[in-house]
Amino acid sequence: MSRQYFGTDGVRGKVGEPPLTVDFVLNLASAAARVLAPEGGSVLIGKDTRLSGYMFEAALEAGFVAAGVDAMLIGPLPTPGIAYMTRHFGCKFGVVISASHNPYYDNGIKFFDGQGSKLSDEDEIRIEAELAKPPVTRESKLLGRATRVDKTRKEYQNFCISTMPRGISLEGMKIVIDCAHGAGYKVAPRILADLGAEIVPLGCSPNGRNINQGCGSTAPELLQLTVPGVRATVGIALDGDGDRLVMVDHLGRKVDGDQLLYVIAAHRHATGRLQGPVVGTLMTNYGLERALRERGIEFHRAAVGDRYVLSKLRETGGVLGGETSGHLLTLDYTTTGDAMIAALQVLAIMRETGRPLAELTADLTLLPQTLINVKVARRFNPLEVPSVRSVLEKVEQQLSGRGRAVLRASGTEPLIRVMIEAEDGAEAKALANQLAEAVRSAAP
Repeated sequence: MSRQYFGTDGVRGKVGEPPLTVDFVLNLASAAARVLAPEGGSVLIGKDTRLSGYMFEAALEAGFVAAGVDAMLIGPLPTPGIAYMTRHFGCKFGVVISASHNPYYDNGIKFFDGQGSKLSDEDEIRIEAELAKPPVTRESKLLGRATRVDKTRKEYQNFCISTMPRGISLEGMKIVIDCAHGAGYKVAPRILADLGAEIVPLGCSPNGRNINQGCGSTAPELLQLTVPGVRATVGIALDGDGDRLVMVDHLGRKVDGDQLLYVIAAHRHATGRLQGPVVGTLMTNYGLERALRERGIEFHRAAVGDRYVLSKLRETGGVLGGETSGHLLTLDYTTTGDAMIAALQVLAIMRETGRPLAELTADLTLLPQTLINVKVARRFNPLEVPSVRSVLEKVEQQLSGRGRAVLRASGTEPLIRVMIEAEDGAEAKALANQLAEAVRSAAP
């Protein structure tokens, strides 16, 4: 059975349009409660800073309480923080109200199981099957309760700090932290300050509508200007829900997920602490794969999406993986991508080696990539369109042995992603435009 509502990262959409309506979210809560906590128990509800988070929080609370599940509301907290706190509280499951790196007018509902891991495909299918039934309201004595647990965010901060190597602090470091006006705006600066760093905050004044707007990991240009401007050691950029990380070196140069994965993997390998292979995705730069293999580090590719990276890590016995976008997984610390924990690992490596971030990435040469996101009215599989397949095959023949072409539909937005990687940047751009035009022409 295929899923109608769940994508690669929960249920996503534009607020006010199906499925992101209050009545659907209430029904979703009731369906999830019946599948994930049929005998009752508790659920943790967290969110980012979008204005619509208030109404969806209320709808989830009503659906869970009516179904006999206790709802614990923790307010704005990064998605990985919800995963950790779900385990910490012993909840049956956790829910995050967020559309991650998307604009404020989008939102989404993401679930974690009681271990802080994303739901299996089977559980999502079971929840969707329950959506055909009306929401449940139990008799009064069986109703759940709702409580606010906002003050427990400190537990997550302490957990992040505990992942730093013993004896390592950030004293003497000036760090610019950009929280994208999102879920990390309270905890991320406090984590760095508690470790002794001097903090310069950006994107820490959410108003419900400015999340990800000209800031954060998807728009690090202001961070790139600020870091050298204030003579900072390094810059850190989170996305709206705090699971993606982009950094900026002291020269103002962006350091993406592939480069950060290289820094962590190379250091762990050199110190004998790397477990299993490193896992990337179809979009991971070939330069990373080549650099890791030159060091004797095994590398695997998974489908795009952190859930697929996670699956491949579990399959191969690895603990370190991630995406170019900065969604990095360190399974020896936590169950899901956590931008702050990944950032702390990089900062610890800088401290242990005495080398700036610019120097730690100097050994990695990335191939020029051109990525074009083609907006479409509705999602479709471009590989099933003969005209697009024909152009793709010609591009692949031209790049044979010198680069790669990746064509895929986004799992979270109505976009077709076209990526060309080649040693010649001009060629990559030209071929990407050629393939993108074929997609536009074929779009329904």
